[in-house]
Formats: sequence, C-alpha cells, structure tokens
Amino acid sequence: MPDHAHFFCRAELDAKTLPLFMQKWKQWTGKRAMRELKLDASLWQEEFFDHLLRSGKSYGQKWDYVKENPARAGLVDRSDEWPWQGEIEPLML
Repeated sequence: MPDHAHFFCRAELDAKTLPLFMQKWKQWTGKRAMRELKLDASLWQEEFFDHLLRSGKSYGQKWDYVKENPARAGLVDRSDEWPWQGEIEPLML
C-alpha cells in the first residue's frame, strides 16, 4: 500500500514493550528505505495501531482484509496481482 503497512507478528511482548519494538522496527526499516530509495523525509508516522488476534478465525479475517486492500484501493484488479503480498503462516495458539 502506498500510505501504510500491515505487520503481523507473534512475539512474547507485553503492552509496555510493544511500542518500543515498533519504534525500533520503524527506525530500522525507515533508515534502510530512506537510504535505498534516496528519500529525504521521514517514512513512518510516530503512532501505530495494534490489534490483538485471539483466535485463528480472527487472524484469518484480518489477513483476508489486508490481502484485499490493494484491490479495494484500485491498485490492482485482483488481490493476488499485488507484487508485495506477504504470506500467511499458521497461527499457533
């Protein structure tokens, strides 16, 4: 997506460490993208929005939503045409 990213992860993080993890991830990816793409502006917004997925069903629903984003935005006709589509991994609860 041209204006946001979705990031699925499973980690042993509590509510206090997730913001720090996201800050470090944004720093690392932002610096690399700025270097590779020769950007001169910040890449990420400071805030982030998290959703706790409590079951395989909710995980699948969110994945389907994310997968369809490029088609809903009119960037491709079908979601499977999006070249930067990720892969879903089985949820281990």
